[in-house]
Amino acid sequence: MNDRVEKLQAFLKSSPNDCFLNHALALEYVKAGDEGKAKQHFELNLGNDPGYVATYYHLGKLLERAGDNTAAMAIYEKGMEQAKAAKDMHSYSELQGAYEELAY
Repeated sequence: MNDRVEKLQAFLKSSPNDCFLNHALALEYVKAGDEGKAKQHFELNLGNDPGYVATYYHLGKLLERAGDNTAAMAIYEKGMEQAKAAKDMHSYSELQGAYEELAY
């Protein structure tokens, strides 16, 4: 795990706002159990590019695991809006499923 994290961090030094790299690093932190760092990178992505749809699902799941269902639902809703705007119906349906599972 450390090797992947180190490589991603090295790539991010030259491209700190790269959403793909930040997302990949956040997922590595999730795997390692460091959800605080993962959350930071997911939120950084949303700040850099609210249209990076993949972040919403994973951040929502992280918030669910932390017991913050209200925040998770809000993230899913925002993600659905972004996915709809991007005409990404696959992501929209995944986000909608996560939202409905939590809401009902």
